[in-house]
Amino acid sequence: MKKSVMASPMAKRQLAKLGDNIKMARLRRNLSLRAVAQRAGISLNTVVAIENGEPGVSIGAIANVLHCLNLAEDVSKVALDDELGRKLQDLELEPKKRAPKKTKSNELSALIKG
Repeated sequence: MKKSVMASPMAKRQLAKLGDNIKMARLRRNLSLRAVAQRAGISLNTVVAIENGEPGVSIGAIANVLHCLNLAEDVSKVALDDELGRKLQDLELEPKKRAPKKTKSNELSALIKG
């Protein structure tokens, strides 16, 4: 029994948009569903599922379709500019607002210099 993937409403919209984009790329290249399926090494039904934005399709199948459409470089652009992640990371990297701990060697150095 195949396990179904539950996708949020936003994820469903994004997958539908991705499927539409892939379908338009295929049509611009005058490729049939069957030709893309053969070139990608997947079933015709899987290509249809990708174009319909079904959430249960493997990312490997999507990557194969993008590769056969000469769009494989687009995969490397996913999450490339993680602006929110960088802002969150920068919040963690702020220096602490306290004086450094004094050690006995620091105290002795201060006494010798002073």
